[in-house]
Amino acid sequence: MSDALENTQVKQEEDAKEPVNGKRKRAFLGLGGAIALCALGTGVWMVFFAGKTVSTDNAYTAVEVAQITPLVNGPVKQVKVVDTQAVHAGDVLVVLDDTDARIAVAQAEADLDHARRQVQQIMRNDISLSGQMDLHEAQIRSAESDVVRARATFDKASLDEKRRQNLVAGGSVSVQEFTDSQTTLREATATLQQAEASVNVARAALAAAGGARQSNAALFSGSTVDSNPTVRAAAARLQQARVNLDRTVLRAPIDGIVTQRAVDMGQQVQAGTRLMSIVPISQIYVDANFKEVQLSKVRPGQKVRLTSDLYGDDVVYDGQVEGFEGGTGSALSVIPAQNATGNWIKVVQRLPVRIRLDPAQLAKHPLRIGLSMDATVDLASSRAIRSSARG
Repeated sequence: MSDALENTQVKQEEDAKEPVNGKRKRAFLGLGGAIALCALGTGVWMVFFAGKTVSTDNAYTAVEVAQITPLVNGPVKQVKVVDTQAVHAGDVLVVLDDTDARIAVAQAEADLDHARRQVQQIMRNDISLSGQMDLHEAQIRSAESDVVRARATFDKASLDEKRRQNLVAGGSVSVQEFTDSQTTLREATATLQQAEASVNVARAALAAAGGARQSNAALFSGSTVDSNPTVRAAAARLQQARVNLDRTVLRAPIDGIVTQRAVDMGQQVQAGTRLMSIVPISQIYVDANFKEVQLSKVRPGQKVRLTSDLYGDDVVYDGQVEGFEGGTGSALSVIPAQNATGNWIKVVQRLPVRIRLDPAQLAKHPLRIGLSMDATVDLASSRAIRSSARG
């Protein structure tokens, strides 16, 4: 009877173990199936997707910021904008006091009028100098006539003196007459010399007048009053004064958002001082810092899928690889890394890749500079781009 009881207990224990063993088998089969599915999924991903994209979360928005700096000195009269304000190209940002600039314009206008009058006077001087030359030419002709007369008088006096010299010895002519003839000869000689000197003086005066006229003509030759160099220089100074007057009003060069405003009304500013910045958010791009080992197949023109931490995965931007930076961040830093040491450790470098964003998407979901982005480059898109280019 005890044996029968023991057999009954053993059978009951075996019957209790059978469901547990079945559950274990089903659990192991389920685990094996899950592992098989994972392996299959991994295989499919390796075959169809692996190696066709590269991604990085080390990406940030950037843009060429416009610096607003005055080109002239002066006190600030008005500040028209504040930080975070949206502006359009041509909007007035800052107005400088223009009192000095207006005075400079008035002075330049007066200088231009004075220069025109000077050139007109120089041109009229040519007429006066031409008349002086005509006068000197007439004086030369008159002096030459005087020379002819003086030479005739000299020749007659010389002949009379010789005759009386021959006759004075025979007593036909008195000594007084001979002396008078000698005096007359000396006077005729002096008169001739004076007439010849007058001719030389008149010719020198003519040469001087001709040189003065040539010098005067060099100041306006080949030009009108307005095209004269003196007038043009004065006109250029007037134009510069007007430009400086216009520069007292600082306008936005592009559409964007005002940021880093550092100017207040009444402040004395110097040319070149940064007053504020304009961020053109419609031109924002992304600098994605990929590891150097990821870039072997990245090419300009490839499509990029981007998401921003600002909007999350619900907003996807379509971008395009635009180009590569000229060097890594460490190489272009102020103090580049010096690897020529005995304790050198290789570090994988990152190269910034510029990604252009779709302007329509940017307008719908605006970004700001410095925001974090996730970027995934579609390496296969380069083939599609090349194929469309060939087609």
